[in-house]
Amino acid sequence: MALRPWAVWAAGLTAYTVAVLHRSSIGVAGLDAQERFGVGAGALAVFAVLQLLVYAGLQIPVGLLLDRFGSLRLVLAGAVVMASGQVLMAFTDGMGGAILARVLVGAGDAMTFISVLRLVPHWFPAKRVPVLTQLTGLMGQAGQILSAVPLAAVLAGPGWTTAFLGMAGIGVFVALVALATLRDTPERRISGAPVSWQQLGTDLGSSWRHPGTRLGLWAHFTSQFTGTVFALMWGVPFLVAGQGLSRATAGVLLTVFVVTGMLAGPVLGLLTQRHPLRRSWLVLGIVAINMTAWAVVIAWPGRAPLPLLVALVIALGLGGPGSMIGFDFARSFNPPSRLGTATGVVNVGGFVASLVTIELIGLILDYRTGGGNDYHIDDFKVAMSVQFLVAAAGVAGILRTRVLTRRHVAAESAGLANSVEVKAS
Repeated sequence: MALRPWAVWAAGLTAYTVAVLHRSSIGVAGLDAQERFGVGAGALAVFAVLQLLVYAGLQIPVGLLLDRFGSLRLVLAGAVVMASGQVLMAFTDGMGGAILARVLVGAGDAMTFISVLRLVPHWFPAKRVPVLTQLTGLMGQAGQILSAVPLAAVLAGPGWTTAFLGMAGIGVFVALVALATLRDTPERRISGAPVSWQQLGTDLGSSWRHPGTRLGLWAHFTSQFTGTVFALMWGVPFLVAGQGLSRATAGVLLTVFVVTGMLAGPVLGLLTQRHPLRRSWLVLGIVAINMTAWAVVIAWPGRAPLPLLVALVIALGLGGPGSMIGFDFARSFNPPSRLGTATGVVNVGGFVASLVTIELIGLILDYRTGGGNDYHIDDFKVAMSVQFLVAAAGVAGILRTRVLTRRHVAAESAGLANSVEVKAS
C-alpha cells in the first residue's frame, strides 16, 4: 500500500514530462519552422504566443473542471489532445495548420500540470507536499531535455514529420499509462460532487478575492517567465543565431538549464517548508538573480563568452523552482474543495508574462531586421531587454499583494480570537 502513492505520482509525473516535451518542441524546431513555413521572427512567435494564450486562458476553466471531475479524466483528455496536435504539425505545410496544431498542444497542456499537482495533497501527508510539488514541477522539466537533445537529433536526421509523429506516439503511450495507473484519491473517487455554475463562480470569486491567491499568481508571473521564454521560444535562436553557438552546444546549455532546476527544486521545497513566512523573499531573490544575469550578458560587448552563457542558463534554471512557490501560496490560503481553481488562477501568471514577452521579442526582432532572419547579436540584446519591464511589473505585484495578504491573515487571526473569547464567555 505504501508504494501506491508513489506509483500514482510517477504516472502523473510521466504525463507532465511528456506535456513539457510537447510544449517546448516548437522552440527547438524554431529555425526549422521558419524555413518550412517561410516566416519571420514575429510570425514564428505567434506559434508560442497562441499556445501559451490557450494554456493561460484555459487554466481557470480547467481548474473548475478539475474540482468537479478529478485528475484522471483531465490527464487522459490532455494527452489525447496534445497527440492530435503533434500529428497535425507533422503533416501540415501551411501556417494555418501549424497554428491549429499549437492551439491543440496548448489546450492539452493546460489540462495536465494542475491535474498532476492536485494528486499530491490527496496521496501524501501535508509535510511532504511542498517538496513533492517542487519535484513534480522540476522533474517534469526533463521533457525539455528530451526536446533539446533527442528531438533536435531527429529533426536534423529523419526530419520534421518523423519527429512530430514520434512525439504523438509518446503522447498516446502516456495516455495508456495514466489509464492503467492513475487514481484521484486513495478511496478511488473519480470525481467531485455535482455543483452548479453559480457555485463554480463562487469558488472562483473566493479564490481570487483572497490576496494570498493573487500573491501566488504574481510570484509565478515574475519568477517563471524569463526561463519559459528562453526554453520555449527564444533560447535556441538567441544562442545559435545571436551568440554563434552550434545547435549541439545550444542543446547542452538547455540541458544545463533543466538540470539546474532539478537540483534547485528540492532545496527550495525544503526552504519553503521550513520558512513559510519567507516564501516571497525567496521569489524576489530568484528574480534578482535572473535579471542580474541577463543584465551582464546584454551589457557584455559583442558576443558573450561561453562561461557567461553557462552562468546565464544556471540563473534562469532557478526560475522554475521559484515559480512553484506560487502554488504553495494557493495551497496555504484555499480549502481543498477549491484547490484546483486556485491553482489554475496562480498558473495563469507565468504564462501570461511569457506570452507577452515572447511576442514583444519577436516584434522587436522583426522591426530591427525588416522581417528577415539575418540576426545580429545587438538585435537580440535590444529585444531581450524587454524582460526587465515585465519583471518590474511582477515585482510590484508581489510587493503589493504581500502587504494585503499579511493584513488579511492578521484580520482573520483577530476575528478568530474574538470568536473564541465570545464562546468562552
